[in-house]
Amino acid sequence: MSIVKEIEEALAVLSIPEKAEFFPRFFKTGKGEYGEGDLFLGVKVPDQRSVAKEYYSKINLKELSTLLSSTYHEHRLTALFMLILIFEKTKDKAVKEEVVAFYLDHLPYVNNWDLVDSTCYKILGRYAFENQKESLLKQLSESDEMWHKRIAVVGTMHYIKKGSFALTKEFVTRNLKHSHDLMHKANGWLLREMGNKNEGELIGYLNQYYKEMPRTCLRYAIEKLDEDLRQDYLKGRV
Repeated sequence: MSIVKEIEEALAVLSIPEKAEFFPRFFKTGKGEYGEGDLFLGVKVPDQRSVAKEYYSKINLKELSTLLSSTYHEHRLTALFMLILIFEKTKDKAVKEEVVAFYLDHLPYVNNWDLVDSTCYKILGRYAFENQKESLLKQLSESDEMWHKRIAVVGTMHYIKKGSFALTKEFVTRNLKHSHDLMHKANGWLLREMGNKNEGELIGYLNQYYKEMPRTCLRYAIEKLDEDLRQDYLKGRV
């Protein structure tokens, strides 16, 4: 049996037609909810990260491509988990570059929030920062495809972690007038994380641009600020 078939069988319960609609897309544990590995509808919910850990060292990129191009979300997410592990576990720069090229070649399959948010920070963001490849993220941020913009936004989270905010502010400013509210949310989320790292940087940016921000962007950006300051921004009285 091929590795791809083994992985598909390990995840098969998630794609059984009569059960698939009942499985939560995000396995959040808590009262009335189920986590990966728990029993759900009489069967055990596969732990996709455990499957990825078991198979990532055995699979090649051609086989990974087959899995990532699957019509099943669970197959694609598991493939991306494996790709992250390949990227993280190797010290070979050529392998890392091959993984990044593979990711970029397969962007059509990285096409929803779950897939984007689970992967691009750990692959593209880290690679771009460590190798001074800001142009990679800038190119994605200039795309007409919203998923590509989202990838650029999430990728800059690694820059925020390292205390570098210029790219963050550039991306947000460029997309302040984006037509989709989900991008406003993403931009606000990015600014909020910048503020968590350095509140002064966020306040300086807000003082310059808050009046131009869509309300969704602003509300997320100021979410962690003191209540009085938040109200000042919301009322436009700063």
